[in-house]
Amino acid sequence: MSAAKTTTPVGGRMPGDPTREELIERIIRVDQAGEYGAVRIYQGQLAVLGNGPKGDMIRHMKQQEDVHLDTFSKMVSERRVRPTALMPIWHVAGFMLGAGTALLGEKAAMACTVAVEETIDEHYQAQIKKLGDDEQVLRATCSKFRDEELEHRDIGYAHGAESAPAYPLLSRAIKFGTKLAINLSEKI
Repeated sequence: MSAAKTTTPVGGRMPGDPTREELIERIIRVDQAGEYGAVRIYQGQLAVLGNGPKGDMIRHMKQQEDVHLDTFSKMVSERRVRPTALMPIWHVAGFMLGAGTALLGEKAAMACTVAVEETIDEHYQAQIKKLGDDEQVLRATCSKFRDEELEHRDIGYAHGAESAPAYPLLSRAIKFGTKLAINLSEKI
């Protein structure tokens, strides 16, 4: 009789799966890109709504995103992680998304915030599950920033996101674009 074949890959990795080092690099690269995109979204919203009643609230969220971006930018430098080559695209796309939704009105800007932050919540949750005890600092950073992203989501809901024109369509489109940006930024 022959020995039964095992279906568990050696080291728990399937062919094509990233190594532990590659996984950490992808996490840091995509999180830096995502936080950069978030800063640009809020800059776009502020360009349109900055002098209105929502200006201070948007500035508060942007300030938190600035801290997130600074943190991941330091990790990119300290760990010698290659940033995404797509940063010039996220520079323009983030600002256009923020300004474009703000031009549709305050509620549409809040709908943008909710859609992005819900997607980022799922993204951070998945990363946190993948990070082990060897990456306690990175895991704690992702957890802390996830909590702040959820605060932003809640602010968006509290300020009428669901009352935005064509909310379901707008939300789905922004979530799709955010997921696409995440997938591309991990690899490129």
